Amino acid sequence: MIMKKLREMNGIPCSCGKTHIFKSEIITGSGVTDRLPDIIKKFGASYPYILSDINTFSAAGRRICRLLDGADIKYSSFSFEDKHLEPDERTAGAAFMHMDPRCDMIVAVGSGVINDTAKILALHSKLPFVIVATAPSMDGYASMTSSVTMGGVKTSMTTRCADVIIGDTDILAKAPKKMLAAGVGDMLAKYVSICEWRIAHLICGEYYCEEIAELIRTALKCVTEESKALLRGDTAAVSAVFDGLSAGSIAMNYAGISRPASGTEHYISHIIDMRGAEFGTSTELHGIQCAIGTLVSLKLYEKLKNFVPDRDRAIEYVDGFDTDAWNDRLRSLLGRSAEGMIALEKKEGKYDKEKHRNRLETIIENWNEIQRIISEELPSSEVVEALMTDLGLPTDIADIGVDKALLPEIFLASKDIRDKYVLPRLLFDLGIADEFAESLIH
Repeated sequence: MIMKKLREMNGIPCSCGKTHIFKSEIITGSGVTDRLPDIIKKFGASYPYILSDINTFSAAGRRICRLLDGADIKYSSFSFEDKHLEPDERTAGAAFMHMDPRCDMIVAVGSGVINDTAKILALHSKLPFVIVATAPSMDGYASMTSSVTMGGVKTSMTTRCADVIIGDTDILAKAPKKMLAAGVGDMLAKYVSICEWRIAHLICGEYYCEEIAELIRTALKCVTEESKALLRGDTAAVSAVFDGLSAGSIAMNYAGISRPASGTEHYISHIIDMRGAEFGTSTELHGIQCAIGTLVSLKLYEKLKNFVPDRDRAIEYVDGFDTDAWNDRLRSLLGRSAEGMIALEKKEGKYDKEKHRNRLETIIENWNEIQRIISEELPSSEVVEALMTDLGLPTDIADIGVDKALLPEIFLASKDIRDKYVLPRLLFDLGIADEFAESLIH
């Protein structure tokens, strides 16, 4: 149903004024990896580069190498030996350096980091690119961006989507339950992302497409309904969840921005990752961190339902905001990686007082509409927490080894990751950011 809707939207002028285009082919089903030799030949390739890591090579890479051997297709293969691979300059550089210059196609075998790295390779090499998914653990298979760490800052880099995305349910169903649950966690984030997209459209005049938003809602419903069967390894559920996750990333392509699929919850995850890269502190799978970030966001949105904007309070808060002191707090939280965020803010000017006053007036004038959007888009935190518990997902950052006392700072810092209007920026504009952040640990 989801993929049918996607195909119906593809290339057709939309009510939002855009014509949404997605050119990649998505192949799902039992045993579809066996079609890889024919896909390689279809692109006129004869010497593919097989990219994997120590886990994904065992999951599917070895099978793919044997498949190509049987089809008499020569290839070059490189598998990262790191047990915990980071999507950063080092990983991308290693992937490039191990790539035989004679290779005429990229075949990536994996999920998050391998997929993001292969997209960078495909962009710069301009070679045909196939991704063989090994887990329905995240929604980035069909997106045209890579989530990477550059200069210590978690960045969404414009890259290239795979020409062919293979979701073999025989492989996906065997993924560790933790990774299956992480895929659901990544989808739970869409509750918040759609809500914040609508709010940003209202306050900042940002582009918004209701048809894309409805597509995400449909995908989210499908994934949550199939989540329990997914953990049992039910192949029909695996296929439905993989399609739902793919729909999430295709929606980003259709919109031309990441809005349909990520918001505050993703930025909380990014801050956790940045601390991990800088200080070696604990991190978890992206989807698991996003699920926790979703729960944090939902609890604060619920608190916001009982708030009435106070113009004088908001102006006093922003007028008294000390940017230098805040930058020092960022440095304490994130070390050297804070410098990239500080430099980004100098370009964005989100703390500009005149801009704040203009946004504040829009917020006050449209407060009832903002409350309506929150009520329409967001489930209760209790419902989501119960679902997470059923799936075995942690519900607190302390459960993944992150000091809970840092949660207020992590939440507040999430507003500086991107130039995107999200919950911590709304709370900042209302003059209640610190108060709400502190409520997370009380």
